[in-house]
Amino acid sequence: MRRREFITLLGGAAAWPFAARAQQRIRRVGVLLGLAADDPESSRRVTVFAQTLQQLGWSEGRDLHVESRWGAGDVGLM
Repeated sequence: MRRREFITLLGGAAAWPFAARAQQRIRRVGVLLGLAADDPESSRRVTVFAQTLQQLGWSEGRDLHVESRWGAGDVGLM
């Protein structure tokens, strides 16, 4: 192996972790609840949803972003 080939190979191997990290996508998940945002039941549901996602291997901020919206019983708002 020539010196140039070795340096090229070494440079490519050093850049590999950066290329792999750049291709990660953060997925966006939307949650629509018919309850009000300050309703205790809605906060329980969102908490259970987040815990279930974590059990399945998803982590908010690392590989997904969860956006919650509340309808507060108003069909027009939903």
